[in-house]
Amino acid sequence: NLEKVIDCNCSMCMKKGFLHLIVEPEQFRLLSQPTAVTLYQFNTKTAKHYFCPVCGIHSYYIPRSHPDKIDVNVRCLEGVDLQGLTIQPFNGREWEQNRHTLEE
Repeated sequence: NLEKVIDCNCSMCMKKGFLHLIVEPEQFRLLSQPTAVTLYQFNTKTAKHYFCPVCGIHSYYIPRSHPDKIDVNVRCLEGVDLQGLTIQPFNGREWEQNRHTLEE
């Protein structure tokens, strides 16, 4: 269900080109071995960013805003027509003031 795809304008998401889709863990299936991705953490180390150490693509992470969920990069999903999506902007540059909007 791609109803709530989010485009965050924080420096990290902008540079990665990450389009967010937050899902329940049971809705997520990693098609490669868990050892095929590398973990990156910064600042509070609450969020867990996973990426391919070979190509550098950031495919998913455990977000600080929803530590019990998985945030998938929609650009990494096969067969998704990005032009057909309704993408909601999120002001991640001011995350502390706006994080409550992610919970709606």
